Amino acid sequence: MWNKIFINLQNLFGAFCCSCLVVAGTGTAKAQDKSLEAFISRYCIECHQSEKPSSGFALPAVDLKEISSNSESWERVVRKLAARQMPPEDSERPSETDYEHSLKQLTEALDRHAVEHPQPGRTASLRRMNRTEYRNAIRDLLALEVDVEQLLPPDESSGGFDNVTVTDLSPTLLNRYITAAQKISRLAIGTPLPAPLGDTIRLPADQTQEEHVAGLPIGTRGGALIPYTFPQSGEYEIQIRLARDRNEEVEGLRERHELQVLLDRELKAEFEVKPPQDGNHSIVDSHLVARIQVTAGPHKLGATFVKKPEALLETKREPYAAHFNMHRHPRLSPAIYQVSIAGPFAKEQTATPENDTPSRKRILTAQPTGPADEARCAQQILSQLLRRAYRRPVQADDLIQPMKFYAAARQSGSFEAGIEAALSAILVNPNFLLRIERDPPQIASKSVYPISDIELASRLSFFLWSSLPDDELVELAERGTLHEPRVLEAQTRRMLADPRSSNLIDNFASQWLYLRNLDSITPDLRQFPDFDNNLRQAFRRETELFVESVLREDRSVTDLLEADYTFLNERLAKHYDIPHIYGSRFRRVQLDPSSHRGGLLRQGSILTVTSYATRTSPVIRGHWILKNIIGAPPAPPPPDVPALKDNTVSASLPIKERLAEHRAQAACASCHNLMDPIGFALENYDAVGRWRDTELGQPIDASGQMLGGIEFDGVMELEQTLAKRPDLFASTLSERLLMFAIGRSLTHEDAPAVRKIVADAKLGADAGSHPGATHQGHGEEYRFSSLIVGITQSTPFLMRTSE
Repeated sequence: MWNKIFINLQNLFGAFCCSCLVVAGTGTAKAQDKSLEAFISRYCIECHQSEKPSSGFALPAVDLKEISSNSESWERVVRKLAARQMPPEDSERPSETDYEHSLKQLTEALDRHAVEHPQPGRTASLRRMNRTEYRNAIRDLLALEVDVEQLLPPDESSGGFDNVTVTDLSPTLLNRYITAAQKISRLAIGTPLPAPLGDTIRLPADQTQEEHVAGLPIGTRGGALIPYTFPQSGEYEIQIRLARDRNEEVEGLRERHELQVLLDRELKAEFEVKPPQDGNHSIVDSHLVARIQVTAGPHKLGATFVKKPEALLETKREPYAAHFNMHRHPRLSPAIYQVSIAGPFAKEQTATPENDTPSRKRILTAQPTGPADEARCAQQILSQLLRRAYRRPVQADDLIQPMKFYAAARQSGSFEAGIEAALSAILVNPNFLLRIERDPPQIASKSVYPISDIELASRLSFFLWSSLPDDELVELAERGTLHEPRVLEAQTRRMLADPRSSNLIDNFASQWLYLRNLDSITPDLRQFPDFDNNLRQAFRRETELFVESVLREDRSVTDLLEADYTFLNERLAKHYDIPHIYGSRFRRVQLDPSSHRGGLLRQGSILTVTSYATRTSPVIRGHWILKNIIGAPPAPPPPDVPALKDNTVSASLPIKERLAEHRAQAACASCHNLMDPIGFALENYDAVGRWRDTELGQPIDASGQMLGGIEFDGVMELEQTLAKRPDLFASTLSERLLMFAIGRSLTHEDAPAVRKIVADAKLGADAGSHPGATHQGHGEEYRFSSLIVGITQSTPFLMRTSE
């Protein structure tokens, strides 16, 4: 349902196209009458109050006292005016003063009505945890990290976020949750297994393994560092397979190599790998099997090679750093294909597990003194689990079902087997899987009411942590004080300072900036032979660390667009042609202007996900900026738009000339006149984010035009143009954050709340209000924390409309 609403709104906003707002008269003289009525009469009325209004959009009569009765239409006008998309470029346009004055009159009337008659919208009553939330909830509930991608299918996105379309729980998905609950419970408790288990971790096929892997000892190269939770203490078998080419020969094996198996950086086994004398590669890695003793709990398993001194061959192959197959990128030395873990095999699998794993310490908070004490201990353990899992005080009825599962399992097994069964029941209970928001009893239809403090605690924690509320939040909710503005702000800032707020980078920013798309991006290796998984992951890490620095230092969000620093390791620095950066570790690097690096628009992650496999795309890049930076995306193309005749355009022409055909077709011009000129500013960056000065032997033309006719040349001038309107980016980011926070698409009724969030953030926050604040960049305006605090105190976040 929400997906359909979002699409309709996109069409609604996009249909109000700037190309149709033609006004009568010429000249640029200012109107003497500064009223909104005069503004509309001069610039809009001729086309949008006629018998056949342009784009089918008819302006209602201008009456500021009654403007709220047509708020949906006027919010569309506000959006177009704010982005300077109305009137069209070839018509008489207002001055900046007139724009601001008219917008002020219009938004003040709309916002005043919103205060008097709040419309918070309605989130779904039942929303299940998505895959990311489920992983984090298990981590915080049981102190256990799980590979959720192996357990649950991915979630569909709507409006760019996967926590919106989570109102269904199909039988197939429920079965996956049941299976996951059983596996997680067994792993958390560590009860004896009926038979050894096994897992296989496979490395990406396009991963170069010629250099050091972060987290492994210095002096090693390639391989992998694998976080893994061993269910029990005992003997485990580690088996390693090497990468082969399509002829089943181990790649890069020309001389003797040493391979090591490490557990928490401690050497556990060492092997020799050498070329077979008879040419039979089938047995080269058959001996790479080690039996090692491991204690139960989380560990880091490493499999890597001892690094040899740099060879002349490697130097000659520069500048390419990608070596991962037998064709364009032959490996210089052998690489690991997969690591298999099986066990436990020793007698310890039948013994009582140690009580020192993080998950057992978290769960088994009471130990029975004898059989008569077991039921009491079980109730104590399960009560504590239920309170955290259900995010609310525990009722007597909540214990009935888990205790039944406990009793049934205890009859045929141990006390801990009973706790494991009860835990499985908790993990599939709707009170854990679903976020439930109930309308107050006997409330009138379409009434507005504040959500309860218990519901507010969950909204806050799933927004900032994508996880369960902690004890402090739940206790405040139980006392009924969480909704108080000062308490709510203090909790928001406390949670932002917590490491779990990295969710805003790993989850929110990863979806907002399309970083999740990187895994599916594979540029044409004939044109970009230096691209590999190492570079792909370096792109992602640079952007994550960059966004995190703005969040942790509480800088202005506009610093995301203009920055004189970034985060690099050697692999990425080579790609960017930045010297004197060595090693696998990412570090903050102060940039010289000649590096052409800095804010989001200059980072390889963004530039790569907005390109095709073979070339750049000013269209995709322009659309990305309009949608994610400016907040004024064009409408989807109508179904009757004819296909572009690519075969009539010479491939020898620069991309700017090839795209001219889009704008030559009337059906395409209205949108491509908006997207293409903005995307041209990034043309100095190729499809994998490298700087270039020429294309097809001709100088790059990176000149373009912003909404409102503002011209620029290149990415620097584009950034300077965007910096002159920081409110646009702050509004766009606030909209995306609010959608992520409440888990639904926004409507015109949410616009006043977004404006208030941005207006409050512009005023700045009290110095030192956020731990780690550095007060750099644009001073106190539009601080990240100010936007987030504003969202948590906004009407859509605190209130709800009844069904």
